[in-house]
Amino acid sequence: MKALIIEDEKPAARRLTKLLLEVDPTIDIVATLESVEATVQWLSNNTHPQIMLMDIQLADGSSFDIFKKIDISCPVIFITAYDEYAIDAFKVNSVDYLLKPVKKEALETAILKFRNLQHNYSTVGIDSLLSATGKKFKDRFVIKLGNKIKSILVKDIAYFYSKDKLSFICDHEGKNSPIDLSLDKIEVLLDPTEFFRVNRQIIANASAIKDIHTASKSRILLALHPPSAIEAVVSSERSSLFKKWLKKE
Repeated sequence: MKALIIEDEKPAARRLTKLLLEVDPTIDIVATLESVEATVQWLSNNTHPQIMLMDIQLADGSSFDIFKKIDISCPVIFITAYDEYAIDAFKVNSVDYLLKPVKKEALETAILKFRNLQHNYSTVGIDSLLSATGKKFKDRFVIKLGNKIKSILVKDIAYFYSKDKLSFICDHEGKNSPIDLSLDKIEVLLDPTEFFRVNRQIIANASAIKDIHTASKSRILLALHPPSAIEAVVSSERSSLFKKWLKKE
């Protein structure tokens, strides 16, 4: 998942970066920006990320000014020292509103909330994402095998994995098929209550997790079926997120 941080206080930006990576080490922070002008310029020249974490009061104005200057195509987690902006925040692309100093637990809940609302932006758009009702996820993937085209139902997929910069599907029968999508792109197409991003190399279906073992340094080792050649280890930083996902919280 690609994230953009907009925060004009460098210590706060560093702390937010640290907390974000503790909550989910797989997050790719594409940039950290300090102003309305810099954000508008960056968004005008780059692919929008999947999520933005945005301080409301910036050096050159309010972050709400950004929405007046450019169309934002992704959800936003607003962060501020004041609670007076909550109503304004939810008039735009907000999925959560956090008060400073941001607590790790609150940020973790916000990221989990976002993941539970994720779906295919390219077909439904941000308004449907934020409504949370009637959301649709991918129910099948179409892949190419030589000159053949094959359709694989999502319910038949045990896990997705990457190897040597390529992505693959492993179905419940143990058959492996290449897929022309990165795990980052696959992740947003899946129902987050059914699939979990174990690490950078594996996205597992809940039905494929047969055993769960604790490991050193608070890590969690998953035994998948069919067995995976890639070790399915949940890092200590993501273990609490995984436990919440198991409970469907």
